[in-house]
Amino acid sequence: MTKEYDVVVIGAGPGGYVAAIRSAQLGLKTAVVEKEYVGGVCLNVGCIPSKALIAAGHRYETAKHSDKFGITAENVKVDYSKVQEFKASVVNKLTSGVEALLKGNKVDIIRGEAAFVDSHSLKVTSEESSETIQFKNAIIATGSRPIELPTFKFSKRVLNSTGALNLEEVPEKIVVIGGGVIGVELGGAYANFGSQVTILEGLDDILSVGFEKQMSALVKRSLKKKGAEIFTKAMAKGVEETETGVVVTFEVKGEEKKVEADYVFVMVGRRPNTNELGLEQAGVETNARGIIEIDKQCRTNVSNIYAIGDVVPGPQLAHKASYEAKVAAEAIAGHPSEISYVGMPAVVFSDPELASVGYLEKDAKEAGIDVIAAKFSYAGNGRALSLDSADGFVKLVVRKEDGVVIGGQIAGANASDIISEIGLAIEAGLTAEKIATTIHAHPTLGEMTMEAAEVALGSPIHVLLK
Repeated sequence: MTKEYDVVVIGAGPGGYVAAIRSAQLGLKTAVVEKEYVGGVCLNVGCIPSKALIAAGHRYETAKHSDKFGITAENVKVDYSKVQEFKASVVNKLTSGVEALLKGNKVDIIRGEAAFVDSHSLKVTSEESSETIQFKNAIIATGSRPIELPTFKFSKRVLNSTGALNLEEVPEKIVVIGGGVIGVELGGAYANFGSQVTILEGLDDILSVGFEKQMSALVKRSLKKKGAEIFTKAMAKGVEETETGVVVTFEVKGEEKKVEADYVFVMVGRRPNTNELGLEQAGVETNARGIIEIDKQCRTNVSNIYAIGDVVPGPQLAHKASYEAKVAAEAIAGHPSEISYVGMPAVVFSDPELASVGYLEKDAKEAGIDVIAAKFSYAGNGRALSLDSADGFVKLVVRKEDGVVIGGQIAGANASDIISEIGLAIEAGLTAEKIATTIHAHPTLGEMTMEAAEVALGSPIHVLLK
């Protein structure tokens, strides 16, 4: 018998499972179709396992370099099999939790690969069976996959992010192609474990999209301290693979160079998973890159089919997908929800961490907005000094005419956590004065947001204005 649903969600990643749960909460009969694993790339082979690996690398580096605290340790070693066990345990807890949440909200989980038959039905195929599902509304949340370069085909030694996370040992030498978020995060993680890392970036700088040069400069300096080599404006040309390693050929400043390594990580971006969905059968249109255009309620050109996450325009972020998921589900339920990315943060779990939300100073000025850029240094914060984390700053971008906060950037320890206050301020239309007059606990890193707001007002306590 054909199953019928109010909402069918294709993909159970951070966009899909949130869309399914929210739809069910709103009283809609809901199913989610997943061909591989609940939680998607993010929980299984992306954001979560990479952060577990990054955390382990920090523990190792801290154990080796805490003598300024009066703490020394001899013969600090990495048991990488236990690192992988820890990473797997984190993933398993989260994925099993997501599956329990879906079932607890009475969402049907259908295993298999979905393809549209028409604008109101799907065919779901697995190794065991094939079935047709009827739906009133569908939400496409199929995510993305790593881009494979023609001259760097994935193999035993040429790895994408999934392969890089699942190595059985810490490599002595790694070449990372791509100095964006994923390349810098995983390159930095292995540098903390002691790998010799070479990063090849085709643009003028690493982390050049969405982050100020002052921010990426801190990360670059930290990587170089750990022995990493960084080549910008570099073109990766090819790889020779052997049983024990690779030789990567690249060009920089007109000169051809070669570098030997155990592995090469190819991290040059991701492409949307839209090519095998049978979108043409449903009449859903994509652009030349396979991206699905949507309106403010995440609706595609077909009125009952919605799309979210990596398959739609904008940055490929898990929290963006989850946010769009709620908007799409609520739109289907008849709510007036619409997407607004004004408070959408971006984070790099580098060393130090980087976080940004709202306008960069230069973008605000290019948009013709008269702004005050107010900065407070980690070096002036007691908590940062006690953590031996004095590198970095908190910066607020404040509209001059009314004092409203429209942007914020943080480079430094725990930037990923501190950025939320600035995001809330932007979303709520708060002024710098409101932040400055909010009592912040002392001593905390969060105080720096208050201090930066005081700088914007021209009345800082812990910094002298020039």
